Amino acid sequence: MTSKLRASRILVGGVALACALAACTSGAEPAAPQPLSDASRAEVQRALDAVVAAGIAGVRVVVTENGQEWTAAAGVGNADTGTPFPAAARVRIGSNTKTFVATVIMQLVAEGKVDLDAPIERYLPGVVQGDGIDGNHITVRNLMQHTSGLPEYLEMPQLDGDYEIMLTQHFNPADLVHSALTTMPAHFPPGEKAEYSNTNYLIVGMLVEKITGNPYSDEVTRRIITPLGLKSTYIPAPGEVDLRDPHPQGYESVDGHRADLTRLDTSWASSAGAMVSTGTDLNRFFTALLFENLLNPTQLTEMQKNPKPLTNRPAGINYALGLANLTVPCDKQVWGHGGSIPGFKTSDGISAEGRAVTVMANERSGDPAATAALQHVFDTAVCATS
Repeated sequence: MTSKLRASRILVGGVALACALAACTSGAEPAAPQPLSDASRAEVQRALDAVVAAGIAGVRVVVTENGQEWTAAAGVGNADTGTPFPAAARVRIGSNTKTFVATVIMQLVAEGKVDLDAPIERYLPGVVQGDGIDGNHITVRNLMQHTSGLPEYLEMPQLDGDYEIMLTQHFNPADLVHSALTTMPAHFPPGEKAEYSNTNYLIVGMLVEKITGNPYSDEVTRRIITPLGLKSTYIPAPGEVDLRDPHPQGYESVDGHRADLTRLDTSWASSAGAMVSTGTDLNRFFTALLFENLLNPTQLTEMQKNPKPLTNRPAGINYALGLANLTVPCDKQVWGHGGSIPGFKTSDGISAEGRAVTVMANERSGDPAATAALQHVFDTAVCATS
């Protein structure tokens, strides 16, 4: 629009053992370490303040580690009233939706209902066809890893930056795919490289619906949201344009002015980016995916296999199957995603040590300084000392 729970468990166990060796007699279980030291929290707060100084309305970070959570914010949730960014804010999470949908696909793979290396033509006959586009030669894996060569549907004239249409009009994902593939040629042969294209995940959502017979939103809810207790996470119902409370306003720079795009019909984003969530819920999701049993080990390994650099995204993002291996300025392995949708930008990831970080901004800006400042918040929170 990221794998080692075992390591986390060993750390907690180590604390209990240290207490035993020190002959603790209180009988009380020692408290889990709080995320980040005082000095690290101050450093993250400075990074948050720098985002606001770069022109972003508001920003919040949520850090989850060892079952404990720390959150901080800067700026405002509403630029007109000056009210703060809500503590449990729901925001549109954009392309983080892809990781949820990819997880459903991997569960279907485990159930023997989807073959990652089968051509998409097997499941959606006649759908993936066009100029240089043949669904007989594009696999499910190609779609999930952005190696299909399919053009970007968001670049169609009716969507490219026309916020009036995107704000109010309802779209059918199948119609968007058909329009994109019949009006724009392939960018490259399947498998030649990895180029991020939201079209891939509209089709992946269609695949979920074809295999299960249910809307992709129902499958994401049944398989992920409900089992994990993500009470603040949802996929908007058809025609639902308002964010559910609590939420900040969402802003976009349009013709040099700050436009309020909080009310938005995200049907055009669908399975590529329509979801709403919170920092707490996103951290819970990535923790369950990478460290618990949301997927079995075979499918999780497959989901992380052979990540490829995205040629049309900044360096440091190596994409696997709905998960990206993220480069950070410290010696940590981090898996996650991120999302960008009119009004909101999020960065998400979890380290091999089990620290999950979500950064949420309620304004998108094309200013490179603002983008760098947001990235610095994420990097600082991931790399900071406990």
